[in-house]
Amino acid sequence: MIDNTVRAPPSDSSGVTGKICDWVYSVELKDIPEEIKTHTKYLILDGIACAVVGAQLPWSKTATNALFKMEGPGDCTVIGWDRCISPLNAALINSTFIQGFELDDVHADAPWHANSIILPSLFAAAEHSRQGEDQHRAFDGKSFLLSTIVGFEIGSRVGHALHGSEMLSRGWHSGAVFGPPAAAVAVSKMLNLSPEQTEDAIGTACTQACGLMSAQYESMSKRMQHGFAARNGLFAALMSKESYTGIDKVFERPYGGYLSTFGQGSAKDPTYLTEKLVTDLGESWRGLDGIKVKPYASMIATHSPIDCIAALQARYPNEFANPSSIRNVIIEQSKAPHAHGGQEVKRPLNAVGAQMSTRYTTAVQLLDRVVLMDQFNATNISRESLWEIVDKVDCVWNPEFDEKSAWYTRVTVVFEDGPAVVKEASQPSTYGSPLSNERIRKKWSMLADSVMDADKRDAIEALVLNLETVEDIDEILQLLSGKVKNPIETN
Repeated sequence: MIDNTVRAPPSDSSGVTGKICDWVYSVELKDIPEEIKTHTKYLILDGIACAVVGAQLPWSKTATNALFKMEGPGDCTVIGWDRCISPLNAALINSTFIQGFELDDVHADAPWHANSIILPSLFAAAEHSRQGEDQHRAFDGKSFLLSTIVGFEIGSRVGHALHGSEMLSRGWHSGAVFGPPAAAVAVSKMLNLSPEQTEDAIGTACTQACGLMSAQYESMSKRMQHGFAARNGLFAALMSKESYTGIDKVFERPYGGYLSTFGQGSAKDPTYLTEKLVTDLGESWRGLDGIKVKPYASMIATHSPIDCIAALQARYPNEFANPSSIRNVIIEQSKAPHAHGGQEVKRPLNAVGAQMSTRYTTAVQLLDRVVLMDQFNATNISRESLWEIVDKVDCVWNPEFDEKSAWYTRVTVVFEDGPAVVKEASQPSTYGSPLSNERIRKKWSMLADSVMDADKRDAIEALVLNLETVEDIDEILQLLSGKVKNPIETN
C-alpha cells in the first residue's frame, strides 16, 4: 500500500484533474467560510432525516432484504435496521434510503442529490477503515464535515461542467453521472489520500458513471441510482488506497474522457465546460451554495407547478374552494422539467410514478393543498376524486421558455364558470427563496418524529449541529443503527 503520508503529486498539476486533486488534498477546515460550515451541518441533518424516513419504506425493505440474501453480515451500519453489511452495499442501500421518498436535497442548476452520494460513502468508509489493524482508528466530526464540503463542492462543479439540467433533457439521470467522482474525492479527503491516489480514485469512479432517466416511470431502481454512484465512488477510493491505479487526467482526455464522452449529443456549444471544474476553486462556493432543500415530497420538476397552484389558491380562495369547478389545468414548462415530469400517468400508479409526475402532484396540491408523505400511500394514490383532477391536467413543452430559464413554468387554471387564472415562475421557490437553517431544522423534527422517539431525535440533532466537537462519528452511527418505523404505514 502507498504511504499516503508522503505527498505524491497528480500526473499533471497544471490540468483540471490535477488541480482538483491538489486542492482536495490541501484544503483545511479553517479555509472554509463559517456560513458554509454552518449551512453544511444543516444539509447533513436534512440528509439524515431523509435516510431515517426512507429506511423502512416498502421499496426500501425489498432492496435491503435482497442485499441481505446476497451476502452475510458486514461491518457497516444499515441505517434504521439494527443490522450491518459490507461497505459497498452499505453505501448503496443507505443512499437508496435518502432517495427513498423524494424529500432530499437537489442542486439548483447542476441537478444531483448531494447527501445521497456523500453521506453514505463517508459513513461506510469510516466504519470499514476501522477494521483489522486499524480497529481503534476514529474519524472525528471535523474530518467528516470537511470531507462532506469537499464532496458537495466538487460534485456540483462536475454538474456545471456538463451544463447541469441539459443532461436530464438528454435522458441521463444527471446525479448518477455527477456523483461517482464526488464520492471519490470526499472519501479520498477523509482517508487522507495523496493527490496521486485521489486522481486514481477519480479516474476509477468516472469510468463507472451512468444512470438512465427512464427509471423515473415506475421502477424501484430510480431510488437506487444515486446509490450506485455512492457505492462506485467509495469503491474507487478504497481501491486507490490499496495502490490500484485509475484513469489519469480523466476530466480533460479528448478521447474517452469523462467530459468529452458525456458531452456527446449535447445541444450546447461548447458541449462541455472544463474550466467550470476549477474556476475560483476554494474561493467561490457557488457549487455548494446551489444545493437546496425540498419542501415537497416530489421530484424537483414538479415543484414550480405546485408553487404556482399554491400561490393561486392563496390569491383566489373562493375560486379554488371547490376543485370540481376546474375545467382544466395547463402546465407549460421548459424542456428539462417537462421531459422529467410531464409524462402521462394512468392507473394503477405506484409511489415512484406519482412522485415523478407533474400531473399527479398538481392534482394533489389542488385537492389536499399539501404534497408530503401521506399523499403517496396506496390509499391516497387510488382516490377517485384525485384522478378526476389528474385527468384535467395537461403538460406542454413551451420552447420559448427554454430561453427564459431552465425551469420556467406557466400554470393556467380554467374554471367551468369564470375567467382563467395564470401564474408564472422562473424557478422552484426553494431555488429563489431557499429554506433557512431553522426551517431545515423544523423539517428534520417533523420527519424524525414520524419514525423515532424524541430523545434519539434530539441526540442526533445535537451531534450533527455541533460536528466540530464530535470526537468520533461512530457516535452518530450508533444512534442511526437502531430500527425505525415506516412513516406511511396505514393500519
